[in-house]
Amino acid sequence: MNKKNLALLALEMVWWIFTGVVVWAVLSKIDKAMYVWPFRTLNIIFIVTLITLTRYTFLIGHTFLAKQQVIKIVLLLLMFPVTFLLIDKVNGFMSYIEEQTWDPVTGHLPPFEKMDMEHFIWNEMLFFGVGSIVAAPVFAVRMMISVWRTRNRGTA
Repeated sequence: MNKKNLALLALEMVWWIFTGVVVWAVLSKIDKAMYVWPFRTLNIIFIVTLITLTRYTFLIGHTFLAKQQVIKIVLLLLMFPVTFLLIDKVNGFMSYIEEQTWDPVTGHLPPFEKMDMEHFIWNEMLFFGVGSIVAAPVFAVRMMISVWRTRNRGTA
């Protein structure tokens, strides 16, 4: 491997470590307070999707995808079903809370801690969920621009 590939690999690893730290920071508060969190996997998917797509949107020239035209086209096409899947998952979370209320999830907590935890979970799930919904089509547009630029100008 040459120095550029090693630097790209190191940068990629730093970003994945950063993403892991964010996931841990967000979920540690929930894990300390909850016996069961049925949306844990979905929560992780929202956080990883938002951070990763945002990172690739703005830093595509500094990633391994910069010159990978076929991969960029595949990712561009995948963003359409991914967007609708993310919308469905956010809707599923909101429907669960509206239909079941918070009691099955936070009913064991003391009243003030219960309200605080419900507010925290609602805000962070919607922040990362809606953020990932917005990031997916923006990422698709960025991939289209990157494919065009790489083909016509030789840049990412």
